[in-house]
Amino acid sequence: MIVSSISIVEPEIIVDKDWWRGAVIYQIYPRSYQDSNGDGIGDLGGIKDRLDHIAELGADAVWISPFFKSPMKDFGYDVSNYKDIDPMFGDLHSFDELVEHAHALDLKVMIDLVLSHTSDQHSWFAQSCSSRDNERHDWYVWADGKPDGSPPNNWLSIFGGPGWSWHSTRCQYYQHNFLSSQPDLNFHNPDVQDALLDVVRFWLDRGVDGFRLDTINFYFCDKELRDNPALPPELRNADIAPDVNPYNYQEHLYDKNRPENIDFLKRFRAVLNEYPAATAVGEVGDAQYGMQILKDYTSHEDRVHMCYTFDFLSAELPTAQRVAEVLQKFESEAEDSWVCWAFSNHDVVRHATRWKLPKKHYLQHLKMLAALLMSMRGSVCLYQGEELGLPEADIPFERLQDPYGITFWPKFKGRDGCRTPMVWDAEGDNAGFSTAEPWLPVTEPHRRLAVSQQIGDQSSLLEQYRRFLTFRRQCKSLIKGSLDGISVIGNVLSFLRTDGDETIYCAFNMGSERVRCEIDTDRELRLMEGHGFEPVLKDGALEIPSYSAAFVQLG
Repeated sequence: MIVSSISIVEPEIIVDKDWWRGAVIYQIYPRSYQDSNGDGIGDLGGIKDRLDHIAELGADAVWISPFFKSPMKDFGYDVSNYKDIDPMFGDLHSFDELVEHAHALDLKVMIDLVLSHTSDQHSWFAQSCSSRDNERHDWYVWADGKPDGSPPNNWLSIFGGPGWSWHSTRCQYYQHNFLSSQPDLNFHNPDVQDALLDVVRFWLDRGVDGFRLDTINFYFCDKELRDNPALPPELRNADIAPDVNPYNYQEHLYDKNRPENIDFLKRFRAVLNEYPAATAVGEVGDAQYGMQILKDYTSHEDRVHMCYTFDFLSAELPTAQRVAEVLQKFESEAEDSWVCWAFSNHDVVRHATRWKLPKKHYLQHLKMLAALLMSMRGSVCLYQGEELGLPEADIPFERLQDPYGITFWPKFKGRDGCRTPMVWDAEGDNAGFSTAEPWLPVTEPHRRLAVSQQIGDQSSLLEQYRRFLTFRRQCKSLIKGSLDGISVIGNVLSFLRTDGDETIYCAFNMGSERVRCEIDTDRELRLMEGHGFEPVLKDGALEIPSYSAAFVQLG
């Protein structure tokens, strides 16, 4: 028999479109992760050089805060060119190298897209503000003042003061939810939407796996520019803005949270669906309607995949009762949605400081909280340095960079304290971050918690994160399973995670005393190991040390 031709059959590549569901996403603040060129500012080359740390930690993806071309008035969240890299971070070639290396380490790459506004130095705004009849005259939110010359309505900026600024060329006001140098785009204009979706395709074509969407509920404002109503004092809280900011005095019905946003998110999701496994997580910045918005934005397959709210980014300590209330609210109000839980990020005081944990059990408390975060139904965001237990850095006023903190000092010190450089080597120059003076100082309390001090020390927080993430990867229930059976008895929070035939009973002793708790079930109990905690199971009862956790598989 003669074979006339031979063809090679390529193996079928199986793509997990659901990789994001239950993923652990490590947030990188690029200015502060690693400096590779000695200018005191972190960059893309530095991120690439330190990706091994994240892979070895056990994360599934990285989220990189903005690195686009920018005048840096808000440190990258004021974009002047969506399709280029700011020179302080590198260039498109260095970004491509980063993505290639991340993928070689089996890490997905998500980037931060700031779509609600641009820098006032963006070419779009330069054209828009030049006249009232140019091609992009309505790409931003412009409005005439009131007859007395005051702003069009009572909307406020999160960064303080009115949400409107006067432009003398057009003799009109433009809206800005943040700095006056961050004008808001007009999403009512379909051309604006098209331009932004073109940006999405640009980065997906370069190999990114998804996006973190900054201020996802700020895209649209009310077309009629109606005034926001006052918010009763008893309903005010400081989850989104500090309590010294009058922004908290309004119910933000008209400057954000508009129903028109749903249709744009459907267009956005349709673009993501053109790619094998692209995903998105949205930041919901709202103190009153956060859970409802999360449900509206993620509960259908034609919107974004997941969102995160500020429920655990507040100053309120997550006691057993508090966590149960949040989980029950999520399960009852947004059960068909998917949430991305976080305890810290680049905008809030680090939780190791924010929650004022008792010193006596400080390290053990952090270990237990980390296990809790990674056991709840949803995906997880870890902020750089969280795995080291970094506290909020104390930055003197003369070293502040954040305009938000400078405005509201001293009651609110801004966000610089959570944005200081990552600490790698306790003995190195600037803790291994840079050979030059860093843009923000490296503090001594941070230096003592450097990676070099914790790696290999099995009692350290870093090794506990690595240990628990390894354990979690082996438990499909903890990654994508359902959550039910929420219970609080004293300081013990417990719930069940189930996926298929696997059910895990998770219990967290959030108090300072050792406790004994009964497990009310007829099923066979098997105490699980490898998670870093030392509970005891005897005669159907668990003994859990203070600030500790237990995981029991139900047969």
